[in-house]
Amino acid sequence: MTLKEVDSTNTFLKNILSNSKPVPDGTVIMAEHQYAGRGQRENTWHAEPGKNLTFSILLNPTFLSAQQQFDLTRAVSMGVYDALYPLLRDNLKIKWPNDIYYGDKKIGGMLIENILQGTQIKHSIIGIGLNVNQENFAAGTGNATSIKKILQKDYELKNILAEICSNIEAYYLQLKAGRFEFVRNLYLSRLYWLNERRKFKSNGHVFEGSIKNVKDNGLLVIEKETGEQTYNLKEIEFLNR
Repeated sequence: MTLKEVDSTNTFLKNILSNSKPVPDGTVIMAEHQYAGRGQRENTWHAEPGKNLTFSILLNPTFLSAQQQFDLTRAVSMGVYDALYPLLRDNLKIKWPNDIYYGDKKIGGMLIENILQGTQIKHSIIGIGLNVNQENFAAGTGNATSIKKILQKDYELKNILAEICSNIEAYYLQLKAGRFEFVRNLYLSRLYWLNERRKFKSNGHVFEGSIKNVKDNGLLVIEKETGEQTYNLKEIEFLNR
């Protein structure tokens, strides 16, 4: 389904679910203009109408426990990565936990909201924003870039959307088949800054370290001079300077 305008495709899907209407696994809601898109850390996602992909996918991964939530994050991140790799090649990376980077610039991100039933995931609402044909970004959008800025040509949004959905489905089926280690190892191999000595910030303290692993539950493992330490999303900041 394509909407002309909506506050947030994730919110739209949640409202349908809250009205107890059955929504098929794999339903995709795309917005031409999303005016209140959200990202990680309560960030907003700004996208020029008609030039980018802003959409949500509903999955019903009842085969996953609450403790396996990050495996879904891995699967979705790699689905987006695989869809874009033929265009962007080796400069494409996944910045932990689920941002899509080209070099040191961000071209996409996602917000995954899981609805639990007991210890299992009943519904997963996956919101994805991807900069495709936008060329100008407002001040304050940080290190944003787009496929067009990188490759200097326009791309058909629905073709890229179809590729992303197809690749996410492939990884989703890997999880359904129980191939967790395959998904985890592949995700790790595609991480931005993996095994590179870089600067990070945590609790106001700047330090050097290198990303070594991601725990099954999604915590980031960084090797410092004092040994390995794990961080969640709110505890660590990547310093590009």
